[in-house]
Amino acid sequence: MPHRWLRRLVPVVSFALGGALLLAACGEPGQQEVAAEGNYPVTVENCGAEVTFEQAPERLVLLKSASVTYLDALGVLDRAVARAGEYPPDYYDADTLATLVDIPLLTDRTDTSGHLQISKEAVLEQEPDLVFGSVDNLERGTLEAVGIPLLEEPALCPSWAAEPTWDDIYDQMRMYGEVFDVRELAEEKAGELEAEVESITVEPREGDVTTAAVLYPTVGGGVTYAYGTHSMAHAQLESAGLENVFGDVDQRVFEIGVEELLGRDPDVLVLLHSDGDPQAVEGAVTSLPGADDLGAVREGRLITQLFNYTEPATPLTIEGLRKLVDALESMQ
Repeated sequence: MPHRWLRRLVPVVSFALGGALLLAACGEPGQQEVAAEGNYPVTVENCGAEVTFEQAPERLVLLKSASVTYLDALGVLDRAVARAGEYPPDYYDADTLATLVDIPLLTDRTDTSGHLQISKEAVLEQEPDLVFGSVDNLERGTLEAVGIPLLEEPALCPSWAAEPTWDDIYDQMRMYGEVFDVRELAEEKAGELEAEVESITVEPREGDVTTAAVLYPTVGGGVTYAYGTHSMAHAQLESAGLENVFGDVDQRVFEIGVEELLGRDPDVLVLLHSDGDPQAVEGAVTSLPGADDLGAVREGRLITQLFNYTEPATPLTIEGLRKLVDALESMQ
């Protein structure tokens, strides 16, 4: 493996030295201005780290699906040479899905909590110049050691402590615009997304349906997770006119027991899942001991939603807000 990386590095070094000599040799001002054109190097902050790009990335590897809608909007999704994980087709329009299908899938194997299982070697063999999404055995430090930058969605950063807002999506679009040197397009797309959120957002509701909880149940038995104020789920509920019953928990996601859920008794349950049968996801909650005492279960106020329609903050979350508002309106 190391010799493959050496083959990649030698031309880059040679090009850099050649460019420096060319600049030194250019005596005419006009020639110097042409040689100095361009917006690179670009340095962006991601998960508390500074990530520098000497040129626009051309070989992308996707280890999570969260970046897909950003890359597609900016016209660079076709630069992906490989992907891993789950990419449910319901997320994407026909054109985006066609692009995704053409990107080789390394693996979609995950553990019971939805974490991707992939080897370091499988990723390095793709010779990427940018990886999207950190996994347990392929974190930033591991990739930086072999000269590969990594970008993660801010809400998925280990050090993330802020409460996500819709502004995070617009800012992330602008950041990708810097990385790929398509700033004007990124600004245009960010403006479109902001207008869309404003058009969907509703005022707090009056009547029976006023509170909700967003859960990630484990199908087949196991832990049930809930989302607090440090999740995009919280912002989404607020924009849908609902109060998060776990709005007093300053965490993104955490384990809960059925007793706590019964104590808070939300009017609506929003159930997230990565893939598979929505009925099985509902069954994972309705089969919990005492679940029949939950008002949302008795009244049939369960909304099942694919995970990336709620978490993390991406353009898909905006479409998820639309789906959530539509589902709530059907319950009124």
